[in-house]
Amino acid sequence: MALDLELLKRLVETPSPSGFESKIREIIKEEMEKVAQEVKVDYHGNVMGILNPQAPLRVMAAGHCDEIGLMVKYIDEQGFIYFSAIGGVDPGILDGQRVKIITSQGDIPGVIGKKPIHLMEEKDRGKPLKIHQLWIDIGASSGEEARKLVSPGDPVVIEGNLTPLLNDLVVARGFDDRIGVFVVLETLKKLATRELRVSFYAVATVQEELGLRGARTSTFSIDPQVGIAVDVGFATDFPEVEKKRVGDVKLGKGPILHRGANINPVLSRFMEEKARGKGINYQLTGEPRATGTDANAIQITRGGVATALVSIPNRYMHTPVEVVSLKDVEGAVDLITETVVGLSPEMDFTPLGF
Repeated sequence: MALDLELLKRLVETPSPSGFESKIREIIKEEMEKVAQEVKVDYHGNVMGILNPQAPLRVMAAGHCDEIGLMVKYIDEQGFIYFSAIGGVDPGILDGQRVKIITSQGDIPGVIGKKPIHLMEEKDRGKPLKIHQLWIDIGASSGEEARKLVSPGDPVVIEGNLTPLLNDLVVARGFDDRIGVFVVLETLKKLATRELRVSFYAVATVQEELGLRGARTSTFSIDPQVGIAVDVGFATDFPEVEKKRVGDVKLGKGPILHRGANINPVLSRFMEEKARGKGINYQLTGEPRATGTDANAIQITRGGVATALVSIPNRYMHTPVEVVSLKDVEGAVDLITETVVGLSPEMDFTPLGF
């Protein structure tokens, strides 16, 4: 299949920290309206594109459209801007980064500054700084000038464009989880050309990075029998990662399927059989507890949902240089498409005999 790389570029380069997903939401809604029979946006901000809505078995595929980021907390009298984290931000990667502050007047460029190494005491050199020891410099000459443009509560993202690497790899900020949203959108397009026996809900969830919040509200509203979360997973094919602890996952070897308490065993076995039957490469990891993904929230909504998790292997997660393979993305789209086409209302996902 030919992936829509222009859409992928738009998705990953549109800043939308958790709780501030309006810009990305418009792109997603526009794409869904091209092929879906219905498109809905709920009060929380989740976007849903629906195919074959009258079928009795409802299948939900969800990728979260929010990303980690920063938030303006305080502007001092010199015009320097202090901030806190939105989601799981590593302070050690922040200093020296270019950023955008998203304001009601447009995006304001800035840089994250710190004291130069030359001016540090010897004992302090090389130590990671805490987030309150960093600041954003937008070039303002005073606090008054900065406050005319920036306000407490304004979100901030690190700059990071989509860039191709060797061997069908790409790098960008926010593949966690814009690549999941992209897979869901590409799957929606493919399924729009196929005959379905089930209803398909393509969902871009919000606020995953703050506690799987959008997955909870959208799943409650849709009330699906089957849910497939699409997120990123840890690649372990780079230095300093312990495969004994995380598993053996490589870029370009296929999407990750998961086994464990968070995954319905009937659905899991069905997806593995589909992958083998269609010649789709996949990798397996074991999950001995609830995953930190939308699959967690989907599974335990209402009376329970038969849930699976499809992950795109990702190097350097929660950094501005996340790396994924387009081969794995294609595989994920194909696998979810063939899974949904193969589902029927007569299937029983009760986990008996496992």
